[in-house]
Amino acid sequence: MELIVTEKENAARRIAEILSDGAATGETRAGVPVYRWGDTRCVGLAGHVVGLDFPAEYSNWRDAEPVELVHADVVTTPTKGDIVAVLQDLAADADRVVIATDYDREGELIGKEALDLIRDVNQSATAERVRFSSITEGAVQEAFAEPETLDEDLAAAGEARQVVDLVWGAALTRFLSLSARQMGEDFISVGRVQSPTLKLVVDREREIEAFDPEDYWELFADLGADGEVFEAQYVYEADDGTEADRVWDGASAEGVHADLADAGTATVADVTSYTRTDAPPAPFDTTSFISAAGSLGFSANRAMSIAEDLYTAGHVSYPRTDNTVYPEGLDLADLLDEFSATREFGDDADSLAGGDLDPTAGDEETTDHPPIHPTADVPDRGALSEDEWTVYELVVRHFLATLADPAEWEHLRVVATAAGHDLKANGKRLLEPGYHAVYPYGSTAENYVPAVSEGDDLALEDVRLEAKQTQPPRRYGQSRLIEQMADLGLGTKSTRHNTIEKLYDRGYVEDDPPRPTRLARAVVEAAEEYADLVVDEEMTRQLEADMTAIAEGESDFEAVTQSSREALERVFEELTESREELGEFLTESLKADKTLGPCPESGHDLLLRRSRQGSYFVGCDGYPDCEYTLPLPSDGEPQLLDERCEDHDLRHVKMLAGRSTFVHGCPLCAAEAADEAADRVIGACPTCGETHGGELAIKTLRTGSRLVGCTRYPDCDYSLPLPRRGDIEVTDERCEEHDLPELVVRDGEDDDDPWDLGCPICNYREFQARRDLEDIDGIGPATAEKLSEAGIENPADLAQADAESVAETVEGVSDESVREWQEAA
Repeated sequence: MELIVTEKENAARRIAEILSDGAATGETRAGVPVYRWGDTRCVGLAGHVVGLDFPAEYSNWRDAEPVELVHADVVTTPTKGDIVAVLQDLAADADRVVIATDYDREGELIGKEALDLIRDVNQSATAERVRFSSITEGAVQEAFAEPETLDEDLAAAGEARQVVDLVWGAALTRFLSLSARQMGEDFISVGRVQSPTLKLVVDREREIEAFDPEDYWELFADLGADGEVFEAQYVYEADDGTEADRVWDGASAEGVHADLADAGTATVADVTSYTRTDAPPAPFDTTSFISAAGSLGFSANRAMSIAEDLYTAGHVSYPRTDNTVYPEGLDLADLLDEFSATREFGDDADSLAGGDLDPTAGDEETTDHPPIHPTADVPDRGALSEDEWTVYELVVRHFLATLADPAEWEHLRVVATAAGHDLKANGKRLLEPGYHAVYPYGSTAENYVPAVSEGDDLALEDVRLEAKQTQPPRRYGQSRLIEQMADLGLGTKSTRHNTIEKLYDRGYVEDDPPRPTRLARAVVEAAEEYADLVVDEEMTRQLEADMTAIAEGESDFEAVTQSSREALERVFEELTESREELGEFLTESLKADKTLGPCPESGHDLLLRRSRQGSYFVGCDGYPDCEYTLPLPSDGEPQLLDERCEDHDLRHVKMLAGRSTFVHGCPLCAAEAADEAADRVIGACPTCGETHGGELAIKTLRTGSRLVGCTRYPDCDYSLPLPRRGDIEVTDERCEEHDLPELVVRDGEDDDDPWDLGCPICNYREFQARRDLEDIDGIGPATAEKLSEAGIENPADLAQADAESVAETVEGVSDESVREWQEAA
């Protein structure tokens, strides 16, 4: 029996379909999909199915000193027991094993891990490795026709990274967390790549805060020629001989303004016309792809997740690549032919076909993977989600752009003089769109300046003096941060977007572009003060180089991991000398990050706290002498804002809860408002009304939440949620089914278009059904809205609908997608 092992389940399904010519059937073993045809079985992993950890004696943070982890053994344990069990069960009967994991360092390691598990139960089966850069019929067939062997050096490089990251991350995380007495979910996370990256974000924020703006002035005027008016700007020769347009002295600027305002006319002194070509972009590598996707609103992590799904489905090539040069074996003409047959790209592809194709090329050429490009497997638009199609179209159009001609621009520079001062106008117009015709993501804005000649007199009107200030540097956007990481050698093309995601998950950055939290600044400042190697990019860059040396056979696993442990040992020598001081520094910094303001009863600070049950609340720092507390909403994780309450001098609280994130505001204001609000009875409780006389009432809780709940609480806990914001109005209309009044929510007294909430029981039932519909894989809020317009409000409606009719009614949805949703429903 032949056993094929892929990195993910959807890759297994796709490869099985290709190799079996559509004859493969699927079965489930212990919840794990397995595909079979003839004497072949194909199973997909879930990435790494084993993980590295320390032996059990190191598991309790308090029983083992963090420094002990520096030279502790590392053991491998299964993390996906069900997949491991099925893999080994299949492997026991295999004569031949084919590793078909992703073709990169991580994929090689995942393949080796799978092969090691197989060898535990079967020593005799032959093992081969296949590599491909796209999961298309041609690429997969070709790879399986010419199998290779597993690259032990490449896998060892991946394993070295895992060991180094585990040892550094675990040892330093435990040390800082224990020193600051931050345990449980509030531990202080440190990482070999994560911490230097965090320092980049913090350093940029320091630059912004330290920036001292300077005042300057710019002058503009309208020039007129034969009834055509265009804008010109005042320019002058600076002390260094260059042309300048910013005036740094206010009095001088006002003097120029007065001169120009009195001039009335300007005389053309110089006219310069020239053409310029605008080169098409180089092929996509991972970093430039993330940057382009970022301009469309995708986070780095989301862009890569979609690209990986498109790759697994066979629509694009492997998205983790440093290559910016198309390989000679890539048939560009054949790809163009495929897109010529499509409605979305046909005209653009046809415009490029017919001649010799001369693609652009970047500076980096590697032999593992080509640049990111679409494959010949072109999907139907309806088979992809809206986000998937947006990313796919970006990849396709970028590919077309690399085959297109440069754009050609005509530039016209006009300099006119008035009262001894120069005014300059720059015009440009697009002569030949070139690649812009197929790639609509770049700017093609024109600036019209009419044709004039030297010596022409122009009308000079509307002279404007604009006072401005220099601006601080911008925060790094996610794509720009990834570019910085690449320039500094932090992480790899496969890991950089995950590193940024970790910074968000750990509470170190917020917003987009990423802004460091107080916790981030405290951790970076502590590292800089007591162990700067932790945030030093040079150390991380050297380790990346060492792991590349392993992959290329110039070093080995033992040498690199041992060298890394020795470097960490030196870090601990610095940290241990100042452990108490470091702990106090972190404790005070973290306390400041959790401080809302003064306690109204004791004068101590009110802090964000967490109960043993995991719920958040506000408590006094003077506890146990002061037991003052305030509740917080149960949904989400609290984040303190800079805005303060004018009445209580407390910082406002924002509750982070995904798409349901909201600003809670001042918790004391919320509690006082609830204390003052009277319950409004609206009808009988459906649970205990008949038996115990319970009534439903609109209630406001001290957490700021509102609900319809039974007046017999806690004896009866029947309740329904209500919106947190808006004025709730009880109408005279009543629900026939539940005999409750219909509710309306107004956004202030002047709201002419209120939300008709209706009967609270009916509303919640519809809300829950809609949520169930949105939660079906592949639907989401946007598609659920389209389904609702087609009369499908819940999973039951969807399950009973005709798939073809739904696909015809809902734009961008295929029959196959609807049937998959119906199966899930």
